Amino acid sequence: MTTNEENTNSPSLDRRDFITASVGAALLVAMGGFPASVRAAAALALPPLPYPDNALEPVISANTIGFHHGKHHKTYFDNLNKLVTGTEFADMSIENIILASAGRPEQMAIFNNAAQAWNHTFYWRSLKKGGGGEPPAALRQRIDASFGSLDACRKELATAATTQFGSGWAWLVLDGDKLKVVKTGNAELPLTQGMKPLLTIDVWEHAYYLDYQNRRADYVNAVLDKLINWGFAADNLGT
Repeated sequence: MTTNEENTNSPSLDRRDFITASVGAALLVAMGGFPASVRAAAALALPPLPYPDNALEPVISANTIGFHHGKHHKTYFDNLNKLVTGTEFADMSIENIILASAGRPEQMAIFNNAAQAWNHTFYWRSLKKGGGGEPPAALRQRIDASFGSLDACRKELATAATTQFGSGWAWLVLDGDKLKVVKTGNAELPLTQGMKPLLTIDVWEHAYYLDYQNRRADYVNAVLDKLINWGFAADNLGT
């Protein structure tokens, strides 16, 4: 099991110029559907869950949610606040911190904690009780146009999530005018690559190990069948 939350490879330095040039657009990407408490520069506080701890049972237990949100997620915010105090990042929003620290090896700890804080908040909103099923009509049309069918999109998400080596994330994103599935390792996220995140599945072991042990595929398929929040993806797409 991965235990070192800060064991993250540095983002490619080649992205630095791109990130700087596109920071305004990328920030707008991050705003859709995201809690104001995370966007506000003066409020780098752990957002509450959008549902009770036991809302996702039996797919994800209250025990897992309690540790994942109350321990892991909270630690990223706690670490980030300590790391940015007295630095150039102190008054930035979390999205600006991510974009300004990406590709800078000397700021790796800040990037890792900011990105993981953001990723987890996005993940909680990518799930809901009674999820799965049929996406809203406008999103379904975009899925069909990009993947051929909802089943093909779901299979790509499942493959990305189950084949991500080690810790990381599977994402449905908007890249230009096309929907696609991507996976990222550790704290990496599509935001730094100019893509708009629509929803995500966390495949760090702390997301599922208490409930599924090493059966990542069972966790991923259960999330896609019963919890994935297509409405959140539709809101982020603007449909």
